[in-house]
Amino acid sequence: MDEQIGVEITVEGPVAVVAFKATSISDVEGITAAAKQITEFIDENHPNRIVFDFEQVKFFSSLVLGVLLNIRAKLETYNGEVVISAINPQLHRVFKITNLDSVFRFFPDKESAVRAVAP
Repeated sequence: MDEQIGVEITVEGPVAVVAFKATSISDVEGITAAAKQITEFIDENHPNRIVFDFEQVKFFSSLVLGVLLNIRAKLETYNGEVVISAINPQLHRVFKITNLDSVFRFFPDKESAVRAVAP
């Protein structure tokens, strides 16, 4: 069953913000659809900085980590950066356990993330 992940992509100055609107991101088809939507946005707009806002998210499957890494690799080809904002402490532990906390920068909220990465 295709679960709507609810990805909202906005642009705040030079920074793209990808906000997940679902509290649980675990449906394979939904994650695949969200990844496609984000990739198409990147291909069309070539943002240098993307903030992934996890404020609404309480749970996500490990597939989300793969999506984040793929998008990070895509942006790195032109010196772009992916950062994460408003992730709850339990989900942040997943990044620590997998050592991905050294790959991404984390910010307490979307606003501070946008300010930090804006050129």
